[in-house]
Amino acid sequence: MTTSLQEATIGGGCFWCVEAVVQRLNGVTKVVSGYAGGNAPGHPTYREICSGLTGHAEVIQVTFDPVMIKYEEILAVFMTTHDPTTLNRQGADRGTQYRSVIFYHDDTQKAQAEAVIKWVQKHYEDPIVTEISELPIFYEATQEHQNYYNDHREQGYCRVIIDPKVAKLKELYNHLLKE
Repeated sequence: MTTSLQEATIGGGCFWCVEAVVQRLNGVTKVVSGYAGGNAPGHPTYREICSGLTGHAEVIQVTFDPVMIKYEEILAVFMTTHDPTTLNRQGADRGTQYRSVIFYHDDTQKAQAEAVIKWVQKHYEDPIVTEISELPIFYEATQEHQNYYNDHREQGYCRVIIDPKVAKLKELYNHLLKE
């Protein structure tokens, strides 16, 4: 039996954090860090994105096998391993490039994203501010931003910021992790 792979595009602060979490999910076959949702012409650079002037968000594009993991499960993990109640901010990262966003690929994903947010809202005191928008053009980040956590675990940012997110993933979603 052949399964058609699907894609999801999400952002919740620094793409290194979201990438590190989602890479560990069983059924995820590929994760690419990049940018989406902006208005600058052409392929934006990391420096342009960090300026906050392009309107792009740091996101990841996830390729997954829907037989092994559902889109809704990926979104539930995403929504509970970052703070979807802070507008344009995750921890010390501030600006529209760090907004919480789900870029849907079709109407089914849009409806599923809306349902997941409604379900997850009961776990948060403050309102969820995650943007749900149709996927515009996705721009892949340069190679130095791909697989960042796995390649740089000894760095302070990885130990202080990303390690706790991976630990939370293991605590909440151990049943969804790759062995």
